[in-house]
Amino acid sequence: MRLQGCVFSYFGKLAAGFLSSASSRRKHVCLLSQSANIMAEEAKKLAAYAAVDNHVQNNQVVGVGSGSTIVYAVDRLAERVRQEKLNIVCVPTSFQARQLILQHGLTLSDLDRHPELDVAIDGADEVDAELTLIKGGGGCLTQEKIVAGCAKHFVVIADYRKDSKALGQQWKKGVPIEVIPMAYVPVSRAIAKRFGGEANLRMAVSKAGPVVTDNSNFILDWKFERAENWKEVNTAIKMIPGVVETGLFVGMAERAYFGMEDGTVQVRDPAVN
Repeated sequence: MRLQGCVFSYFGKLAAGFLSSASSRRKHVCLLSQSANIMAEEAKKLAAYAAVDNHVQNNQVVGVGSGSTIVYAVDRLAERVRQEKLNIVCVPTSFQARQLILQHGLTLSDLDRHPELDVAIDGADEVDAELTLIKGGGGCLTQEKIVAGCAKHFVVIADYRKDSKALGQQWKKGVPIEVIPMAYVPVSRAIAKRFGGEANLRMAVSKAGPVVTDNSNFILDWKFERAENWKEVNTAIKMIPGVVETGLFVGMAERAYFGMEDGTVQVRDPAVN
């Protein structure tokens, strides 16, 4: 019995050591993840501050985009309005953007009163070498594209994780496409038949059923198989009955700011043909 007790004791210590090692590894992975998240948030802030400082001036109408990076842009915009006594009017691209504008005490407007904007600042899910964007990960692509299209200057802000040579290298969730609810099945079939890949209905996480946009529509996420002529693809998809808008922003952005891991900001302009 004493020998059996020794054996149990040995394996008990071995198991305890293994569990301790596993716990240590989990803590290490957790710390690395937290560090990466902190670095990415700081990069978002750097890009947002640079864009607001370089493109926003007194007496302007500013389009305010959606997403996590825009939070920092609105922070900086509100700070400059207070410090410099700027007269700025803000037009939102989503309910989230509207709430940010109001929470920061900025002047809220819309495209009815201000159909022409001086500048629009927005984030992106991915930016390629030609400044073609994938947007719509947050579901606001249609209003984002409308506001960007009404602006004299459209500027993109992002962290280093959104920078790609070609679309699809970093963003693996596909191109968001907003569709009329009754058309999501024929639209998804038409896209897959013509361009390959698959277009899946985006399902909600905290509710049963599909994601519903601010315009009461559905979103398909088209996972494409290869790089395309995005200008032609964008036009072709928009011609499918039932499609409201795509998350492909082609030839719209005039500059992108990327917050980098080393604390710098990289600026990208479109290639000169």
